[in-house]
Amino acid sequence: MTTSVRPLLFAWQFLTAVPLSRNHHDPAPSELAGSMAWYPFVGMLLGGLLAATDLLLVRWLPQEVTAALVILLLVAMTRGLHQDGLADTLDGLAGGRTPVDRLTIMRDPRIGAIGATGLFLSLILRYAAVSTLPDAIRFPALFCMPAVGRWAMVTGAYGTSYARAEGGLAAPFLAHLSARHVAGATVLVGCLLVWAIGMVPAMAVLAIGGALSRLMTLFCRHVFGGITGDTLGATNELVEVCFLLLVPLLSRPT
Repeated sequence: MTTSVRPLLFAWQFLTAVPLSRNHHDPAPSELAGSMAWYPFVGMLLGGLLAATDLLLVRWLPQEVTAALVILLLVAMTRGLHQDGLADTLDGLAGGRTPVDRLTIMRDPRIGAIGATGLFLSLILRYAAVSTLPDAIRFPALFCMPAVGRWAMVTGAYGTSYARAEGGLAAPFLAHLSARHVAGATVLVGCLLVWAIGMVPAMAVLAIGGALSRLMTLFCRHVFGGITGDTLGATNELVEVCFLLLVPLLSRPT
């Protein structure tokens, strides 16, 4: 397998629970950073699975049940990675007075009351948004949603530092992430959005999603001293839910 395919494999293996290759391990830091340019593409694959599943199940099941099953499929496909990041981030914010305290709490595998509450509210909002999506934009919204969330992580990671001085899982990604990687991810998700929902809504999604991801990065710098894999997961959750809530307002049924 060529070297150019390795970043895509690493992106898939990091973001999903489905292994593609057991022969490619120990990626170089530059390959980890390069894999982030492929995050929206992995999101497209996940979104295609969600949209196709929804299209199939809604023929036999109520829309509310289908929405719950689609969300369950996404969580299963991603090992709950981003939901865990959201809960850990909220627990750190709620329980620590200093950046060091907050980061220590975030490493605790147990979930606290604030993290559990935030995770519950996130899932409820996601469920409400998916179950009430207008039929005209239901397929494109589900198709695009995972790609938009993963693009937001790339945007939020650019030009910032890892919060923990001793390093961690996300540190190699941040150290070598370049503007070229971010531009590639942005072009990919932008083209997908233009195709799916039109030029004007696509530009609005990119503007709002980009602003939210960068604001989240600035906030994390202030309270944590930088970003971590958990805060990037929280960014993904924030932007995905906002996308689902806003896309019916931004899109006009054709």
